[in-house]
Amino acid sequence: MGKLRKATFGAGCFWGVEDAFRRIDGVVSTRVGYMGGHMEDPSYEDVCTGLTGHAEVVEVTFDPDIVSYSDLLDVFWSIHDPTSLNRQGPDVGEQYRSVIFYHDEEQRRLALRSRDELERSGRFSREIVTAIEPAGTFYEAEEYHQQYLEKNPRRRCYIRRMF
Repeated sequence: MGKLRKATFGAGCFWGVEDAFRRIDGVVSTRVGYMGGHMEDPSYEDVCTGLTGHAEVVEVTFDPDIVSYSDLLDVFWSIHDPTSLNRQGPDVGEQYRSVIFYHDEEQRRLALRSRDELERSGRFSREIVTAIEPAGTFYEAEEYHQQYLEKNPRRRCYIRRMF
């Protein structure tokens, strides 16, 4: 196993986003949490008020010898609507925004390139609104949110399935 790397994505409700990334070969672990806001150590209830500025995100730990960051970006683009501002399906609010939090310059460059290529492809009829921002402090969500859909198989979360 090579040196593990981290990637952080927000694409709506973090339950479904985490579930999608956990299925990818080379993803070693995932954690759901909050990033991009101004409140320290927010709770789920705090984030749901829409007043903290945080997005629901998934932190993906991956082995780049097995899966590339570009492959993870492809998954990210395929599981949500990047043209929908602060909304995915029935989930509405800034916490559900489409965002890529990059951890280094290479991730920033690859994220920008993939967004620009997707924009030029004509796949979407509307402009892509996904933010690409430097990663900040990751606040891990409460334990009951971790691998939520695995623990609660009858629950559903809005996400475009690519599988």
